[in-house]
Amino acid sequence: MKQKFSELIKSDSVGGVLLIVAMLLALLLVNSPLSHFYDYFLHVPMEIRVGALHIDKTLHHWINDGLMAIFFLMVGLEVKREILEGHLSSIGQVALPAIAAIGGILFPALVYLFFNYGDPVTTPGWAIPTATDIAFALGILSLLGNRVPVSLKIFLMALAIIDDLGAIIVIALFYTVDLSLISIYIASAALAVLIIFNMLGFSRKSIFFAVAAVLWVSVLKSGVHATLAGVAFAFTIPMMAKNPQGQTFSPLKEIEHGLHPWIVFFILPLFAFVNAGVDMRGISLDQMSGPVPIGIMLGLFLGKQIGVFSLSWLAIKLKIASMPKGSNWLMLYGVSLLTGIGFTMSLFINSLAFPDDQLFGGTDRLAILIGTFLSATIGYLVLKYAISDKKNA
Repeated sequence: MKQKFSELIKSDSVGGVLLIVAMLLALLLVNSPLSHFYDYFLHVPMEIRVGALHIDKTLHHWINDGLMAIFFLMVGLEVKREILEGHLSSIGQVALPAIAAIGGILFPALVYLFFNYGDPVTTPGWAIPTATDIAFALGILSLLGNRVPVSLKIFLMALAIIDDLGAIIVIALFYTVDLSLISIYIASAALAVLIIFNMLGFSRKSIFFAVAAVLWVSVLKSGVHATLAGVAFAFTIPMMAKNPQGQTFSPLKEIEHGLHPWIVFFILPLFAFVNAGVDMRGISLDQMSGPVPIGIMLGLFLGKQIGVFSLSWLAIKLKIASMPKGSNWLMLYGVSLLTGIGFTMSLFINSLAFPDDQLFGGTDRLAILIGTFLSATIGYLVLKYAISDKKNA
């Protein structure tokens, strides 16, 4: 178990580095004479037509609606596994990260709404600074090596997983458009079939994925965001099953293990590449002081750290939860800063809140990058000082 956890941390850390590379590459291309190639890449048309079924989207939308559904499938599998047998399987384990995650969602939203409340155009962006990018955050944490207590890494992972679950709920409740009842009926039927497969103990993964394809298409056409199909599908995959030879195995763990490298090394970096490209040549300081970019930047950098740390402090002081083993208050504060690394999740919610990516001239996405950069840099420095101070004590 410890070896698997170490491998997960290592791969997510490398994935965090790839996210940074993808972001920098996108920024360099967009702000260079080659920007038209980047724009062409985003708008390459891709079409699927089978009889009356017709899906016609740009490459950008296929990545955001299709590949990110696979990412959310991974998130759903991770949440289910952690609830059944992992770091979220007992009240004692889940108490501190759950309480911290609530603070990490509530406070950034309040900071954003402080600057944007009452404006129907900007208010939908309240959820943008509430997200945490687990791969990026663990990537920064890994720069400090084995000096970081394992309990602190587990705390950050569990918090980010709960944070993702919160994002799923937010997307389902607040980021839907006009609903197609026929598509919802088809999606419900597909989900019911998957649940029946689970109850009957089906173990053939190909059957699950065939029905899941119907589920994804119907959710895509329904007006509910297509990524939620990935989460719903994940919760129907059995934790344990028997193969035709009578041997017991875990379909959930096998799928999660197979998806993980694709998510970390391909899907998330590609998503970062197509969403982080902000043309900064026309952005002024005056534009960056607008309510949307200020709300996002301060929500990520201040709202996240205040929410996570204050509620963690309260939970520990009230003895509802305990300090992660081998850690201290300064280390916990450093990790609270790292939760302000929104990046891919914030960019994704931003694309839902503001479908017109030029509505604010790119200042919304640039604000995400700045808030993430500040959280990552200050968080790293605080943790580095906390670890060296503890070592010298």
